[in-house]
Amino acid sequence: MASILLLVLFGADLLLGVAGMSDMAPLGSASMLMNLGFVIFSGLLAFLSFTTYREQR
Repeated sequence: MASILLLVLFGADLLLGVAGMSDMAPLGSASMLMNLGFVIFSGLLAFLSFTTYREQR
């Protein structure tokens, strides 16, 4: 659940920063590279969490 929240938070920050609306970005669009890294790794964490959950059922 936390990985989905991180994915949405950093994804919104990345999209608003790219769109030129960095004043509306949740984190102020501090670093595009940081946002991209967090989006990729939180997506990976969400995928791994889901596959582990499916395996345990």
